[in-house]
Amino acid sequence: MRTIIELFETSVEKYPANIYLWEKQNGKYEGTTYQQTHDLVFRLGAGLKALGLQKGDRVGLIAEGRNAWIISELGILYCGGINVPLSVRLEPGNELKFRLIHSGCKMIVVSKGHASKIEQIRNELPDLEKVIYLDGKENPGANDISYDNVLALGDEYLKTNRADFEAVYQTIGPEDIANISYTSGTTADPKGIMISHLNYAANVVQANTLLDITPEWKTLAFLPWDHCFAHTACLYCFMYNGASVASLEVGKTPMETLKNIPKNIKEVQPNILMSVPAVAKNFRKGIEAGIKQKGPVAEKLFNHALKIAYKYNGNGWDRGKGSRAIYKPLLNLYDKILFSKIREGFGGKLDLFIGGGALLDIELQRFFYAIGMPMCQGYGLSEASPVISSNALHALKFGTSGRLVKYLDLKICDTDGNELPMGEKGEIVVKGDNVMKGYWNNPKASEETVRDGWLYTGDMGYMDSDGFLYVLGRFKSLLIGSDGEKFSPEGIEEALIDQSPFIDQCMLYNNQNAYTSGMIVPNMPALNREIEKRGFKPATDDAMKEALKIIQHEVDAYKTGGKFENSFPERWLPATIAILPEAFSEQNQLLNSMTKMVRGKIIEYFKDELEFLYTPESKNIINQRNLDALKKWVNG
Repeated sequence: MRTIIELFETSVEKYPANIYLWEKQNGKYEGTTYQQTHDLVFRLGAGLKALGLQKGDRVGLIAEGRNAWIISELGILYCGGINVPLSVRLEPGNELKFRLIHSGCKMIVVSKGHASKIEQIRNELPDLEKVIYLDGKENPGANDISYDNVLALGDEYLKTNRADFEAVYQTIGPEDIANISYTSGTTADPKGIMISHLNYAANVVQANTLLDITPEWKTLAFLPWDHCFAHTACLYCFMYNGASVASLEVGKTPMETLKNIPKNIKEVQPNILMSVPAVAKNFRKGIEAGIKQKGPVAEKLFNHALKIAYKYNGNGWDRGKGSRAIYKPLLNLYDKILFSKIREGFGGKLDLFIGGGALLDIELQRFFYAIGMPMCQGYGLSEASPVISSNALHALKFGTSGRLVKYLDLKICDTDGNELPMGEKGEIVVKGDNVMKGYWNNPKASEETVRDGWLYTGDMGYMDSDGFLYVLGRFKSLLIGSDGEKFSPEGIEEALIDQSPFIDQCMLYNNQNAYTSGMIVPNMPALNREIEKRGFKPATDDAMKEALKIIQHEVDAYKTGGKFENSFPERWLPATIAILPEAFSEQNQLLNSMTKMVRGKIIEYFKDELEFLYTPESKNIINQRNLDALKKWVNG
């Protein structure tokens, strides 16, 4: 199996009557079989061919996850076209326009919720010939066509040209490009990752060496479908196994869509969910809030049950081994009376989460393993199509990114490219059929990233003696001390955010400086509640000073004498702290579309704060600059 076409054709032949897609219509989920999906793909592909789509032409796709999304992608591929999947979070200005111009899109497929973005910029897109509206358009222009009309064109085309259409898709080879998938925008000009048919097909086979998906399995695909992780791990891995994918019910606003996740999970009853840490944290908050509502007795019982589960589970890899076995009878009881009830809220059939997108804190992994829905952290990047490794039910170790997929080579290299022995930290470098062809129209970046078939990931990590991969963070985000020693800040940042109710966001900085500094976005409502408890009137000078003392105490908890001492080397903890006057967000472009911090932009945006952090005045957190920043939060 060397192309997506082969993958789909094989699955349709093996599982024609199985449901492939579930979509909420008329108030309930309705299924579309593999054969029905194939018929729609043929009709749409033929319609695109009738509109003049040629092999190698690019088509932009901007829509929420839904049946028409994957049907559109497959239709484009069956014509020999290249899909350019685009995040629905992109702004129409530079973000969307750059990608569409850079890839030279001849057509754009767009849903109702994002059609206005295309209208704003369509006259600035030199290669654009047609816009296809998934939900139709009032008063369409000469170059506008509805999705339904493309299907109708396809019906007409197939009546007389079916053999021609079949000849086109049968000529598509493994090295033909399937997607140009743009990086998340951590730089001004994101790079277009060229992912071939072979890259995707190979990665589906590789990913399946870690997990046994059966045809009965269902998932709710609530992560963005344009992103490589959801694309491969949901759409194509499930297709390969004759299993089914449900799309999230789209609300009138992005917030309403997010609120549909818990409801849709209960309706779909998934066996597995692909998640990211931010979503998992929200699930945990919801579970804990539900327990709290049941009163102090239930909360106490739940906390004791967690404690027992944590002891039994250990680090996952040593679950139930040795003396831990004594906790099993009590854990079974707690599972029956408590944890199983929580799982019912997730549909009752959920076996596991697969986590990607960022480092996952160990506490979150312990929590979900305890309640019987393990969160298996994985690792990958779009340039690898994207799956490189993952924990799985049979091989799970907290704090790691799991074991390598089969049919992939990995080495850990020093800064000169020399391979390091097992256990030593260096750059993660991989080689396999899943490694991208390069970056679209960017030979220099392609040559720097892929050398002799090896993909230099830019991530730091090491392999342990049990065969588990530890990913320590991006080389580019490393803290670099004045002596040249390097350290990844992500673990510290996540610990500060996860363990403190008073810290919403945090970024550490050290670029060959005498000490590390920290920029913190406070959780003002939580601070105000604590301040009032301590007898201070919010918004007064004394209250603001107390708030700063609280934040300093949260950071000091990781230093000698604190409750989390020895969690991290002390030299990498922030010696000075700036309270920021605004949060990192997509609006100010300090978070990308996957809600990751864009460190370079944050450094530039808050350069005055950073300069201040290396002055004597900043050594005391109670300084005028921090007091002024807090007042901005209080005054809204």
